[in-house]
Amino acid sequence: MSFFAAEREACRRLAELALEEDLHAAGDVTSAMLLPSDRKGTAHFVARREGVLAGLPAAELTFALVDPSLVFETLSPEGSPLRPGERLAVVSGCARSILAAERTALNFVQRLSGIASLTRRYVDAVAGLPCRVLDTRKTTPGWRLLEKYAVRQGGGHNHRLGLYDGILIKDNHLAALGDCIDPIAEAIRLARLKFAGTLPLEIEVDTLEQLDSALKARPDIVLLDNMPPSELRRAVSRRNEIAPAVLLEASGGVTLDTLRALAETGVDRISVGALTHSAIALDIALDWQP
Repeated sequence: MSFFAAEREACRRLAELALEEDLHAAGDVTSAMLLPSDRKGTAHFVARREGVLAGLPAAELTFALVDPSLVFETLSPEGSPLRPGERLAVVSGCARSILAAERTALNFVQRLSGIASLTRRYVDAVAGLPCRVLDTRKTTPGWRLLEKYAVRQGGGHNHRLGLYDGILIKDNHLAALGDCIDPIAEAIRLARLKFAGTLPLEIEVDTLEQLDSALKARPDIVLLDNMPPSELRRAVSRRNEIAPAVLLEASGGVTLDTLRALAETGVDRISVGALTHSAIALDIALDWQP
């Protein structure tokens, strides 16, 4: 699997910035000093820890930006489970070029594989249940499309990409709306007037009373913020009774320890900011071949 066009363009911009940051005008002065310009080499990406692979398309693009003559071959598919010592890809060609791109390419693969690996742990925690695990907008600035790509490689699902492709009415929107008899119903009404079903419509609630107001207005999704399992079960029961077509999403402080209990309440989705904001880079190395 490779990037979609938008993901590839986002990666290209990031890679260009990263290479400029690393090489500057002088380039890799160490390799230029030690290695003749015609020296060839081969190196393998190798997993040092168990995890899930994501980001080889970013590595391939990085090497191509440094030197289009480099040959990059993928040995493991994106989203595959990794074992320590497993070879993931091989790059060959000008030794100076490989070494100039090495760190930037590894940064992409390590970061994205870390997100995919953490996502897989969350997905496995709800195995056998119909509940989906989703990411959020709590992403590294500039990296959103790539980090959401990594979530998919780990088996998770993407929430909206940004503020432009989905309506999510949150507590601050309701506060900014000002005084009205039923701010939840009014916010949903205004959203429908403007977008008329062209974008998914979701609203966040904090209490069961707010949920009742939302269900009567029939949004596509209701986000249940920071509700314990006991309240989530009551929310699911009310939804089933009042508006069974409305999806329920749990969110707020979700951890691996609490995820299964939340999913067992019957909610349809659980959004987890930790997938992207708390993932640790997976240990992957580039080993030079004699």
